[in-house]
Amino acid sequence: MGISATDPYLLRATRGEVLDRPPVWMMRQAGRYMKAYRDLREKYPSFRDRSEIPEVAIEISLQPWKTFQPDGVILFSDIVTPLPGLGIEMDIAEGKGPIIDSPIRTNQQVDDLHALEPEESLPFIKTILQALRQEVGNKSTVLGFVGAPWTLAAYAVEGKGSKTYSVIKSMAFSDPKILHQLLEKLAKAIATYVRYQIDCGAQVVQMFDSWAGQLSPQDYDTFALPYQQQVFQQVKETHPDTPLILLVSGSAGVLERMAKSGADVVTVDWTVDMAEARERLGKHVKVQGNLDPGVLFGSQEFIRNRILDTVRKAGNKGHILNLGHGVLPETPEENVAFFFETAKQLSSLGVRS
Repeated sequence: MGISATDPYLLRATRGEVLDRPPVWMMRQAGRYMKAYRDLREKYPSFRDRSEIPEVAIEISLQPWKTFQPDGVILFSDIVTPLPGLGIEMDIAEGKGPIIDSPIRTNQQVDDLHALEPEESLPFIKTILQALRQEVGNKSTVLGFVGAPWTLAAYAVEGKGSKTYSVIKSMAFSDPKILHQLLEKLAKAIATYVRYQIDCGAQVVQMFDSWAGQLSPQDYDTFALPYQQQVFQQVKETHPDTPLILLVSGSAGVLERMAKSGADVVTVDWTVDMAEARERLGKHVKVQGNLDPGVLFGSQEFIRNRILDTVRKAGNKGHILNLGHGVLPETPEENVAFFFETAKQLSSLGVRS
């Protein structure tokens, strides 16, 4: 297949190689559960400073790499980071998430948005990704990530996180034209941003459609899926060899639809049994996941058993071991260490033979 055995495990898994153990990384592996991160947060209380000052973001991105040696090292950033580059001003409040002062509610506001020029508005991304590639070499895979059009539109329209999504759903169901214009602009901007991350050194990019699981399947087909497809299609035109991952939170009801997005890997959350997910998606679809982050509050034996269960059900090709969503803030660091140690010993345990 022309694939080098020295390539990092995660890249080899995205290509569907048969491996003796699955590659392993953890969403939100850089962050609040780590003492090293909390110490740095004291010095840099603003999330935007932590994620946009290159030397700080590089240090944070590498904290879990230096401590646990995961198979994936992900850029420390936020899905809303590119929004100011489009003309949507935002801030990220500690513990509350993104806050947008002037939510998008009118046609005029959508018309006023401009094309994303990442070299101008996101120059720090290049510095961070280049440094991560240099640091990890071929020992790990550097991941970039972006928000999907529906989820970024939800933030832009709601103005903040939501439990009901009533503002954007009201727009979707009563004035869909505005929303579709916004989604179209966001899809173009996100495709540009994914390409930029790849050009700067990201070897794999994950797209988070965190809020798309809040849509009914028929609305997912209207407001989420077509725009996921647009992003992935545009990226594949220029960067056909870079693996792309799709995550949707609460995705049990739309799993098969996720496979139609054009993503190379579908993230499965813990609401679906991994064996069932494999069956529903078909063996040709590569998967990532799917431990409940809450498992990491259990005993070591419990954590090990859950890892073994997931890995056996996923099979020995096309699986990246991960949580079904981000690691929780209060998770004991030693349990995260145990998760990585166990995952990396799987080949010697003969789980995959």
